Amino acid sequence: MTHSTRMGEDIAAVRGRDPAARNNLEVFLTSPGVHALWWHRVASWFWRWEWFLIARIISNVARTLTGIEIHPGATLGRRLVIDHGMGVVIGETATVGDDCLIYHGVTLGGKIAQAREDCQGRRHPAVGNGVTIGSGATLLGAITVGDGATIGAKAVVLDDVPAGSLAVGIPAKIKKPSKRP
Repeated sequence: MTHSTRMGEDIAAVRGRDPAARNNLEVFLTSPGVHALWWHRVASWFWRWEWFLIARIISNVARTLTGIEIHPGATLGRRLVIDHGMGVVIGETATVGDDCLIYHGVTLGGKIAQAREDCQGRRHPAVGNGVTIGSGATLLGAITVGDGATIGAKAVVLDDVPAGSLAVGIPAKIKKPSKRP
């Protein structure tokens, strides 16, 4: 997939999920979520080639410009929409599936701070496809959020969330199956 096709797909995803997005040019010029994704792709490319310092510098510039912090080691799926975006933090080993929607203030973080040598493997959440994460939600640790789940605003998720579920509260509890397919 070419870069321009991927960029077009990003813009179309925002247009399809954000009723305030009036046209493609507006999204291209003013959407911090889209800009953060594009910066992340550049930083991630350097990260994969083990140019870690350059990747982190690019990530830091992107965070300064967009208010969205995505570690260059994070894996993001296609058609991810970060709506509003300010204060979103996505950690190094986090994965986010395709067609997800993340609102402002969301954290996909680790539970404990340890030296890199002490923390091998996944330390951050794995988010499935078609997941919606509400404003201010915090997902911590090597948990899994199943496909089609919804995480309520301000929820603090410390355990796995089954596919199609709705998780709300502090700490988050599964309330009922989500109405989303």
